[in-house]
Formats: sequence, structure tokens, C-alpha cells
Amino acid sequence: MSLRESLHDTCLLCGSKNPAGLQLEFAAGEDGSVLAQCLCHSRFEGYKGFLHGGVAAALLDSAMTNCLFARGIAALTAGLNVTYKKPVRCGRPAQVKAWLVKSFPPLHELKAQLSQDGEILVMAEAKFMETDLIGLRTKAV
Repeated sequence: MSLRESLHDTCLLCGSKNPAGLQLEFAAGEDGSVLAQCLCHSRFEGYKGFLHGGVAAALLDSAMTNCLFARGIAALTAGLNVTYKKPVRCGRPAQVKAWLVKSFPPLHELKAQLSQDGEILVMAEAKFMETDLIGLRTKAV
């Protein structure tokens, strides 16, 4: 069973067991990146006709998480910086891609981008920290 299936199967964005989620499927590229296709549904609008910025950020965060999963690493987002170049239109397909920049275990730096029609519209950089996710789930917070 993969890390995503064992720790992330109910995720709003990529969880296969979340019927209300997007159930994104990330494919690993030969260069170590991951890529997923998604339709920007109007139910995720912010301004009329445009994807909510928080949803765009969540898509990029999910891509980076799945990039780490592809390497057998489970980690939590420690910091996320998002740059919005242009609005993302709803009702149209988009692609989300992420790749590893640097790794100094337990810290990992990644980048991601959200594109439509071949144009990069939103970019992100993030730091992820490895942690014992199974141990965290069993402790009261």
C-alpha cells in the first residue's frame, strides 16, 4: 500500500476515498516531477468565472505532497509561498505540476505550478518537514 493510500486516502484533493473531493491522480514524470489534470469546477469560484485563490494554493500544495509521496516521503507543509500571475478560469481544464528542488532530510524544498492552455498562471514554493504522521494521528491534539 502506498503512502498516499495509507495516510492520505481521504484528502479533499487527491483522496480516492473522499466522494466530495477532486480525486486527482498524480503521475510521476521521468524527471521526478508529478503531474495531474483537473477541471476547475465553477463550485470552486472566488470571483465570478475564476478559481478561488485558496483552491489554487491547495492544488499546488497537494501536487508537492504527492511529489514527496512518489519518493516514499510523508511530510507536512512547513511553509508555503504562492505567486498569482493571472487568474485561473473556471469551467476549463488545468494542469498542476510539482518537483523537488532540494532535500536535506527531514526538510524538503519543492516548487509547483498551475497552468491552463500551456500558460503558467500560479506558482508556489514550499518547505515540507518529515514527521511521524501515524504517531500524530494516534495522539490527542
